[in-house]
Amino acid sequence: MGETSEKKHICIGILAHVDAGKTTLAEGILYRSGSIRKLGRVDHGDAFLDTYALERSRGITIFSKQAELALDKLSITLLDTPGHVDFSAEMERTLQVMDYGILVISGADGIQGHVLTLWRLLKRHRIPVFLFINKMDQEGTDRQRLLAELNDRLSERCVDFSESQDSGIFMENLAMCDENLLDSFLELGYIEAEKIISAISDRKVFPCYFGSALKMQGVDALLGGIEKYAQMPSYREEFGARIYKISRDAHGSRLTHMKITGGALKVKMPLENGEKVDQIRIYSGAGFETVDEVGAGRICAVTGLSKTRTGQGLGFEGRGAAPVLEPVLTYQIKLPEGTNVHDMFLKLKQLEEEEPQLQIVWNEELGEIHAKVMGEIQIEILKSLIAERFQVDVDFGTGNIVYKETIETMAEGVGHYEPLRHYAEVHLLLEPGKPGSGLVFESRCSEDDLDRNWQRLILTHLAEKIHRGVLIGAEITDMKISLVSGRAHTKHTEGGDFRQATYRAVRHGLKRARSVLLEPIYEYCLEIPSDKVGRAMADIQKMQGTFSAPKTEGNMTVITGTAPVVNMREYTSEVIAYTKGMGKLTCTPGGYAPCHNAEEVIEAAGYDSETDLDNPTGSIFCSHGAGVNVPWNEVTDYMHLESFLKASVETWTEENVGDKERESSGGGVMRSGLAEDKELEQIFERTYGPVKRKEWRRTETCGGIERKPEKKPEENYLLVDGYNIIFSWDELRDLSEVNITSARNALMDILCNYQGFRKDTLILVFDAYKVEGNPGQVFKYHNIYVVYTKEAETADQYIEKTVHRMNRKYQVTVATSDALEQVIILGQGAQRLSAQGLKDEVEQTGREIRQILDERRENDRNYLLNALPEDMVDLVEDIRLGKKQFK
Repeated sequence: MGETSEKKHICIGILAHVDAGKTTLAEGILYRSGSIRKLGRVDHGDAFLDTYALERSRGITIFSKQAELALDKLSITLLDTPGHVDFSAEMERTLQVMDYGILVISGADGIQGHVLTLWRLLKRHRIPVFLFINKMDQEGTDRQRLLAELNDRLSERCVDFSESQDSGIFMENLAMCDENLLDSFLELGYIEAEKIISAISDRKVFPCYFGSALKMQGVDALLGGIEKYAQMPSYREEFGARIYKISRDAHGSRLTHMKITGGALKVKMPLENGEKVDQIRIYSGAGFETVDEVGAGRICAVTGLSKTRTGQGLGFEGRGAAPVLEPVLTYQIKLPEGTNVHDMFLKLKQLEEEEPQLQIVWNEELGEIHAKVMGEIQIEILKSLIAERFQVDVDFGTGNIVYKETIETMAEGVGHYEPLRHYAEVHLLLEPGKPGSGLVFESRCSEDDLDRNWQRLILTHLAEKIHRGVLIGAEITDMKISLVSGRAHTKHTEGGDFRQATYRAVRHGLKRARSVLLEPIYEYCLEIPSDKVGRAMADIQKMQGTFSAPKTEGNMTVITGTAPVVNMREYTSEVIAYTKGMGKLTCTPGGYAPCHNAEEVIEAAGYDSETDLDNPTGSIFCSHGAGVNVPWNEVTDYMHLESFLKASVETWTEENVGDKERESSGGGVMRSGLAEDKELEQIFERTYGPVKRKEWRRTETCGGIERKPEKKPEENYLLVDGYNIIFSWDELRDLSEVNITSARNALMDILCNYQGFRKDTLILVFDAYKVEGNPGQVFKYHNIYVVYTKEAETADQYIEKTVHRMNRKYQVTVATSDALEQVIILGQGAQRLSAQGLKDEVEQTGREIRQILDERRENDRNYLLNALPEDMVDLVEDIRLGKKQFK
């Protein structure tokens, strides 16, 4: 299969919206390259890459396949991917191993909704793209109009490569895509092929070819362009591989499909999971060839591996990127009467290996099997697949929305597991991540504190499980979880101990953070008659959706935007009804966003995180020789290691503030809003339980742990939410509208005067979280400390974590009028001060300063009468009043 050939080799994937002619183009490419002798057709059920009976009977691609083909100067692994939205997860997994992509667009239909999704995914994976605009033989297609649409909706760098590439117009269009190309064109009058190759590889140019795959028009031009302009990536010498698919052959053998990204893979070569490869297969359609070795850049399927999983990296490759396209509905799988449920569950888990997004789950309470599915077409395929493979006819219940959970505040989670003769403690830092980032795991723990092997084990336990949130028990996402400290026992610690401690640390952190419920959203494309635009936009608003400016073409108008899946599920039938069949709605999974009716969903779920025995939030500590369960809100009182966040803030305090004692000014500081504080405290206690006022220190004994109260020193800190104050004070708000920098400086000067009188350590915090790459900044301004938060960290988050760190040791007050923030602050045991309260204090301080200054000026005057002897006072007073005159 060309292993020893000097030809360059690339892996190129072919993608399209359903019915764009993708499989027909693949057949044309294989035929023109000589890989097949007869053209197959989807409608005839004999396409070379539709190898499954289900695909041939339905005329759609369900599973990704590969074919090997050779051109004069290039060998290619062609990867065919599903075009239907229901099977987009299979397509997205294949993107991980593509060097280039061919995006097929129907010239008759133009850019449809799913095409935009494919374009974004190709951009996300940084895959260079060749475009083939198909079906140009159909009536009404217009090349210039389509090229304009490509430039408008995809990229201005889409260039027509199907015409003469020596013409001046072609070179001019190419030169407009990149400065290097423009410089070359201006200097030489043309652009060298090497620079075009580099620009395409860097996604600065997107070659477009027009034709008809069914009539073999434009296929040769596309192949010629790929051969001329595609370049083979460079690969490392050491071994690496990316697994993108798990499947089974006709005999039931488990196949692991991978791309070799470095070095070479040999038969019987040991891998890091302790397994060895039995057989290496190079597939082309339904057939394959076995080889003893496969080099970098090639795709193969291997047998003998039972522990591999989709997205896994081997060798130097790390964990794959989190998928963007995920199922948004979960269904109950209904089994026929008399079926052994547990046996069937294990069989269905085999399907989950091949389709990880299914997430087959056994619901213990209901005694049901549930699976996540993209849509109705996938359900029909799954029914057929289960019947074919396991000889069981199943049905699917009504679909429910798949919600997720994330956090919007940082928190430290502690997990401790210490029943008799076991020991492990894990501290994790949970931080909010960017939307769509999934879960990211890392270790920030020193090997001096915890051995590397234990750290690796903890990271493995983090990645091996779907962790549940504390709002409705949904899967968590979009956060970074860092191992910051841990402890093992030289004799009593086993691997399973760290599994328990890790799981509990995640849940404990979630309980301490502020959680957010996420719901799936659709990105929709709605085509309707222009006289129905008003109705459509009103419907979208009712569905809590968003929309861009409508685009009208003839008698039809296109509206695009996003909307919650739960509100748009049944909308297709409505569109057909009110447009009398002329309307068309295309929906594509668009990720997750904060739930529009979170309170309603949480209440309906009725989930209690404290009674979820499979996902405990508390920890197990040893007391009097036995394991004792400690609830989550008391874990920090018993933990054996120091809090990571507390240690961090104390380091910051020592470096930036110093340890000298500060004397409070006479009269103390009056805090306004005492009645509101009492009411707020009552609300908090009704919702979250009593506010903790006592702090405890831990003393270890042989029988367990003794707790003793620890007195706080008399040192006061005031944290001020800068922008909250600016936009709450009229004079500063007015100033900010003219110049925000002036408003910040004015507030800093006001607080300097205030601190100089009150003597609290004052920390002024400003949001800078939207500044990309911003590491954050702390500096001293006269007698106060000014903080600009780092990227992705709001002032609220910074203040909350600082209160959490400092409140045990110092008296902390926070000035903000953010109602939710005040509840959080109160729950941490700190005092709160409203924006108006701070203003009142500043004004009161100003009055007191003026009074003191007036008194000092009065006392500092040198009165003559006070200095004279008594017998002279009357005389001087008479002179002052003019009763006596000097002679």
